[in-house]
Amino acid sequence: MDAQGNAGSSKDHLVITSDPEHPANHICTLCRNFYGLGWVTGTGGGISIKKGAHIFIAPSGVQKELIQPLDIFVMEHATRNYLRKPPILKPSACTPLFLAAFDRGAGSCIHTHSQWAVLVTLLVEKDALAAGKSVADSCFEIEQIEQIKGIPKGRGRTGMLGYFDRLVVPIIENTAHEEDLTQSLEAAMEQYPDTYAVLVRRHGVYVWGDSVSKAKTQAESLDYIFRLAVEMRRLDLPWTP
Repeated sequence: MDAQGNAGSSKDHLVITSDPEHPANHICTLCRNFYGLGWVTGTGGGISIKKGAHIFIAPSGVQKELIQPLDIFVMEHATRNYLRKPPILKPSACTPLFLAAFDRGAGSCIHTHSQWAVLVTLLVEKDALAAGKSVADSCFEIEQIEQIKGIPKGRGRTGMLGYFDRLVVPIIENTAHEEDLTQSLEAAMEQYPDTYAVLVRRHGVYVWGDSVSKAKTQAESLDYIFRLAVEMRRLDLPWTP
């Protein structure tokens, strides 16, 4: 039985394993950790991991700290067909956005409702309005912060950003339904091909990486930077020189 009391299926072998690094187990562990960080409160947020031809996806509308391997959906990347669908549960509403990252070579994608990510989008919006600029074209930008070194330079480029490099994270507008963000997310990925994250105004952030460990590292680094940026603004300190 899974965390919701659902019976198993003939495809359970796709998610049942003693390997803690297997995506079905890893997703459960990370969701518990992210819940402790306040990233996936109230069933919000999500994570997906790609392994070989298969994509493992956390369910929608489930308390993330209670997810079990039997709750995990499994999709074949090439066909978009579900190989395993837990009874009753629904796949994450973030799935189309996760797929956008996987189609561009990502190995994992994380979506959080971090308060710091939300606050940063509001501060950027405030700055744009005060300057008479278009909010729709705004990005979060910061430099000369050590933690920027936790973010790669971009797909196909070697190494990480440096202390004197400017971190640019595009911001897209929120929508009433998660899946409706897909087109805007894909457009931001095309306009900013070096980015590994996209902020969603008044909502949260999507972060992806070449592997689950890299996606996690980048999500942690960005959340640190977002929180620092909020505190810097409180102290009237600039994000860029």
